[in-house]
Amino acid sequence: MAECSSSIGRQIGALADRNGNISHVIVGDAKGIFIPGLENYPLGRKVLRGLRLIHTHLKSEAINQDDITDLSLLRLDALIVIGLKDGQPENVSIAHLHSTDSRISHEITGPVPFQRLETAFEDFDSMIGSVEMQIQHQRTGYDVRDKRERAILVSVSTGLRHEQEESMEELKELAGSSDVVVLDMVLQRLKQINPKYLMGEGKIKELVINALNRGATLLIFDQDLNPSQIKSISDMTELKVIDRSQLILDIFAKRAHSRDGKVQVELAQLRYRLPRLTGKGTAMSRLMGGIGGRGPGEMKLEVDRRRVRDRITLLEKQLESLSRARQQRKARRVELGLPIISIIGYTNAGKSTLLNNLTKSATFVEDKMFATLDTASRRLRFPRERDVIITDTVGFIRDLPKDLFAAFRATLEELEDADLLLHVVDISNPRFEQHMKSVEKILSDLGLSQKPQLLAFNKEDLSDGEMLENVCKRFGGVSVSAKRPETFHKLLSAIENKLWPITVGREK
Repeated sequence: MAECSSSIGRQIGALADRNGNISHVIVGDAKGIFIPGLENYPLGRKVLRGLRLIHTHLKSEAINQDDITDLSLLRLDALIVIGLKDGQPENVSIAHLHSTDSRISHEITGPVPFQRLETAFEDFDSMIGSVEMQIQHQRTGYDVRDKRERAILVSVSTGLRHEQEESMEELKELAGSSDVVVLDMVLQRLKQINPKYLMGEGKIKELVINALNRGATLLIFDQDLNPSQIKSISDMTELKVIDRSQLILDIFAKRAHSRDGKVQVELAQLRYRLPRLTGKGTAMSRLMGGIGGRGPGEMKLEVDRRRVRDRITLLEKQLESLSRARQQRKARRVELGLPIISIIGYTNAGKSTLLNNLTKSATFVEDKMFATLDTASRRLRFPRERDVIITDTVGFIRDLPKDLFAAFRATLEELEDADLLLHVVDISNPRFEQHMKSVEKILSDLGLSQKPQLLAFNKEDLSDGEMLENVCKRFGGVSVSAKRPETFHKLLSAIENKLWPITVGREK
């Protein structure tokens, strides 16, 4: 290696596995080498990759920061540098990852004279085994038998700090709904967003190394990433990289059970993924893949794109057919002449619980965001033999992904036929006013701002009584606890006043 490197004036490297087999021979330039994709040696959930890198330095330079970055990003067993002088190996240095009580860093031995190589690094296998055990021990905070995804949440913003923090708390709730273990949250405020990585290249490498040190399998960005940003970040790491929109889409895919819901979610996912079918091919759906992976090739990508477009066309036709079926069901409801109440509100506000206890039914309820995706209609009887149809809807959320909004538009447009929108608000959530504004924005986008509304401030049992009273007066709403039917009298009375104001007024 020393002779070849010296004769061509370029650094030369070799990657070797733990059996001593050479997997790659690399020819670089005078300043460094470019490590190729290692997809045949995936990291997966392992601590180290099982490969060591040996390469030359033309002027006997010590191990530098670029070497350490490669070691940390690629999780190599070790990095061995051969320093040259007059075309001959002069010294050897070795670097490997090292675990301390508080963090995972690196340790460098050498340089030592080339002639002392065997005595300086006698028991290489034992050393690597010890390093692996130390790093595994350092990864505390989760059970190694737990196979759930482990994520670092990332927010890069030019906005206000408190808004960024609120958005991250919501992202953490979304991750919990997707059964993801959150290991850490990273917030960065910048004057200008980096168009390639969102943050600077040095910062993104630092973030990836920290994620690997913590044992993460996933990076979730609070900001929507464009296709080139996803590719740039994915090229740097084998960690799966997704953004807020894809996380929401994944939750929807898991929770949709009806035919309507499944078609709408699949359509939204395909529309989201189509522009992202670039160099890595299936990068959006991979759990682990090799760094620098070249994907299936352009020919395969064209086939993928064509299949996706064909599938989108088919789903759009199915959605039209399902929409006609909804119109027929709606017509039957109109024939009955019953008023329609649609329950709307921010996700996880308690809409399904309220529907269940109002109508003594059993739609699916869970204390997670987007537990309900499929609409459910029930009949609710009021005193004086008056009935209404009451319908639960999918929860709203800030910055609903546009592909998802477009797919669910047909379902949300059923709100047009409602005689009353019952807007349920989780009063116990400190961000309830922002949630109300998000719901109002979506109603405005649907052209439904002028629909009659009734505000129901839910979870009154978890709120301060005086504050709750002031909020109800301020917004003209009523308070309720969806879990306690004995609190429903104010709500039912307010609904009657909204639907039958003349009749109710006379009877009073």
